[in-house]
Amino acid sequence: MEPAVIQLLILAGIAVFLILRLRSVLGSRDGFEQTRLPGEAPAAEPAKKPRFEVIEGGPDTDITDHVPEGSDMAKALAKMKAVDPDFSVDEFLQGARGAYEMILMAFESSDLDSILPFLSRDVFNSFDDVVQMREQQGVRVDATFVGLRELSIVDASFDKATREGEITIKFVGELTSVVRKTDSGEVVEGDPNEIKRQKDVWTFARDMSSDSPNWKLVATGE
Repeated sequence: MEPAVIQLLILAGIAVFLILRLRSVLGSRDGFEQTRLPGEAPAAEPAKKPRFEVIEGGPDTDITDHVPEGSDMAKALAKMKAVDPDFSVDEFLQGARGAYEMILMAFESSDLDSILPFLSRDVFNSFDDVVQMREQQGVRVDATFVGLRELSIVDASFDKATREGEITIKFVGELTSVVRKTDSGEVVEGDPNEIKRQKDVWTFARDMSSDSPNWKLVATGE
């Protein structure tokens, strides 16, 4: 027998031995096969979706993620949710984030008509007083919203008699703002390239039994 044939047979025997050895350790796998964990359904069966259940009496993370558990604020928010099951603190804060930029920029540009549905009468009047004062002084404000650095709930209350909920939010925003003469555009105050930090504390209110999901800005402060 040719030496080359003998060498080929020896290599083939070694290969067969290695294959059998590997199969005894790893098992037989054809193509890609995911390893099954103990108790896991076979691949041919559809994976069951995990079930999430709310434990009766357990904390509502939609509330406790934003205010201390057991606090007066948490209790007020829970009462709001009891009246309006569709109310979500997370969604409210997302809306408040957008409302802050919209209302602040409309006020700076003296465009109060666009935000009238979102303001209480008292807040509208106080904003309008400032707008009229600017017109009398012959100035305008050019502002650009840069971003929101902080948003947090600082107070919440619920009136059982009127079913009105109030949530007070602290905003810390960043913007550029300059005051210019209306006729010439000359800068009277501020620097268009300087980013300033602004803190506002706003209170929003809503009748929680109302079909309308809209909240109104009812008070402003610092």
